[in-house]
Amino acid sequence: MNPLFTIGHSTHDEKFFVELLQKHGVTAVADVRSSPYSKFNPHYNKENIQKTLKRASIAYVFLGKELGPRSDDPSCYLDGKVSYERLAETEIFAKGVQRLEAGLKSHRIAMMCAEKDPIVCHRMILVCRNIRDKGWDICHIHEDGELETLADAEKRLLDHLKIPQLQLFETTEDLILRAYGLQAEKIAYRTKTGDNNEEED
Repeated sequence: MNPLFTIGHSTHDEKFFVELLQKHGVTAVADVRSSPYSKFNPHYNKENIQKTLKRASIAYVFLGKELGPRSDDPSCYLDGKVSYERLAETEIFAKGVQRLEAGLKSHRIAMMCAEKDPIVCHRMILVCRNIRDKGWDICHIHEDGELETLADAEKRLLDHLKIPQLQLFETTEDLILRAYGLQAEKIAYRTKTGDNNEEED
């Protein structure tokens, strides 16, 4: 099976973004933004980026309903905040993972969201967190074109959060899982007016 990449479109222009994908042989982009539109970078609006990728012979699929950081399901919210744990337990999330797995058999896929750094993005904190045990080769594409393995990103997350060892026999894996949970609390979407479908920033 092919490796799975992740990438944030950030404020990159289209040409540079495509070059980042081509550098690593990406043949398909899975857009995992809940709302595939950008207020500040309209060239990443769904229809626009789809055309840009098509010109570069890169397929595009929208998986924001399945693997996005928001939900239309009220049960996925706790006190007005999205629960990544509950999202990951939904049938639609499982279907999104199944679509990724099927796609990786024939394509080199990059999961795309907006944030530049994966450790502050749901593509890692929600999606990668819940597929990391599948044994897939997962790497993040950074703006300098370099790859960061998921394991290295997890180490960086630990450093970023300064996770302390709470128990004598706590393992590194325990710390990593705790870091995912803490970061999810920090970045999960919170409703402002009780409307779970506000446009994504």
